Amino acid sequence: MRFGRIQMERGSFIVKWADLIVIGFYILLVMGATYWSLKQVKNSNDFFAAGGKLPWWLSGVSHHMSGYSAAVFVAYAAVAYNYGFTMYVWWAVPIAIGVFAGSFLFAPRWARLRRRLNIESPMEYLSIRYNVPTQQMMAWSGVLLKVFDVGAKWAAIAVILNVFTGLDIMTGIFISGAVGLFYTAIGGLWADALNDFGQFIVQLLAAAAMIVAVASRLGGFGELLTMWDRLPAEHSMPLREPYTLGFVLAYLLIYTFSYNGGTWNLAQRFIASPRGKDARKAAVLSSILYLVWPLFIFYPMWAAPILFPGLEDPTKSYSIMATELLPHGLIGLVLIAMFTQTLAMTSSDANAITAVVTRDILPVMFPKKFQKNRTSLFAVRLTVLIFILVTVMIALNAKSFGGVLDLLIIWFGGLVGPISIPMLLGLLPWFRRSGSAAAITSWCAGIAAFILVKFVIPDLSTAAVVAAPVLTSLVIYAGMGWLNPNKVVRAEVDELLDALNRDDDDDYAPVPPKGAVTDAG
Repeated sequence: MRFGRIQMERGSFIVKWADLIVIGFYILLVMGATYWSLKQVKNSNDFFAAGGKLPWWLSGVSHHMSGYSAAVFVAYAAVAYNYGFTMYVWWAVPIAIGVFAGSFLFAPRWARLRRRLNIESPMEYLSIRYNVPTQQMMAWSGVLLKVFDVGAKWAAIAVILNVFTGLDIMTGIFISGAVGLFYTAIGGLWADALNDFGQFIVQLLAAAAMIVAVASRLGGFGELLTMWDRLPAEHSMPLREPYTLGFVLAYLLIYTFSYNGGTWNLAQRFIASPRGKDARKAAVLSSILYLVWPLFIFYPMWAAPILFPGLEDPTKSYSIMATELLPHGLIGLVLIAMFTQTLAMTSSDANAITAVVTRDILPVMFPKKFQKNRTSLFAVRLTVLIFILVTVMIALNAKSFGGVLDLLIIWFGGLVGPISIPMLLGLLPWFRRSGSAAAITSWCAGIAAFILVKFVIPDLSTAAVVAAPVLTSLVIYAGMGWLNPNKVVRAEVDELLDALNRDDDDDYAPVPPKGAVTDAG
């Protein structure tokens, strides 16, 4: 075992024919789903919102699968290896709670927005809810944030390819980006959702194989329950430094905003639902999956310190376990599960970013050349190309930003709140008096808080770094509206919020978006 482990750490493993056959078979399935999806894409509405016909069960599975990437098997595997059970407590549980709460607060409203305003991008409604300058500020900042987030995911999948195939990190990033470009530009949201479902089935088989292999090496399935006695006592603790209760509560707030639409690709799953009740069921299904499914993923990671003690690079622990414990064929299954997990998420991200750029940014910058209601599929695919090229460059320089884990936890967690709060809370009638001034001020204050706690104030806890921006934005956004009870709200904003608050989806008749009206406050 020791000899094999050393080889894995050197990245000398080369996949065998049995693995290549499994990988090839799955690629054919993906190509088939993508080809079918291509036939469904006749316009931008089909590309970005699946024509509003995405079934709730497919939307729920896709929402779940699009919510994490191979970074779970790399950066989070290292946390599970070093810290144990707390990985599940601070990551999966808050997401499950946040998405369940969002199934009542946010998910149905996204579907109603599409039915009422014919939106294809989660940013479109902001020009009515606030004004065009506010919409543009939110759109541009969200695009920049997502560049770093997706760059971290390319870097994560390159680590996995390095362990399984011996490819150097740079080559792995380029290969992943090239495959992702092909996959993303063709099929649109239908391809994303269908391949997410296929990915879920593959990941189910791969996880089952890993659990059986780990249980066998430990001495039987009963050892999965008693193995905690063979680990350091702190590995069974639900919370431990630096993942404290404050950290978990901060991420509960961040995940509630992020997974209910602050992360744009997840909002698209709800936008594409036929009605609000379908979006609600999709969110409930995704919440259940987040509560149950990560246990199957993390169990092998928790057992890794017993089977492979003293790893110099714990980010490779899951990949090393797969190559050591599984026979060829199943190794290929695990590899394709992790690889396509990232492709599914990055494809989803690119689809959402493209929707925002082509539907919200370009028509404002170049109104004569780009019209929102005549979005060219050529412009869509060109935007996909540019976005993926930029994210690949970020991935190649991931170490400059603190590595994969820092990009995912610190940068994304710290910045997603200020961007998502005006977008998500703007859907709710309780914040109707928080206008454009509140949105812009809360965004600026949140970004300033992140810069302050990240670069100015030394030695703050991770919880403080990720919590300060979102709490600052939340207090300012809500406070500016609630402290101004006499503020006059525009009639179209009142009408929109009242409509989104109703559960009578069948009564909706699509209404084209009106021209934006400037809201001073």
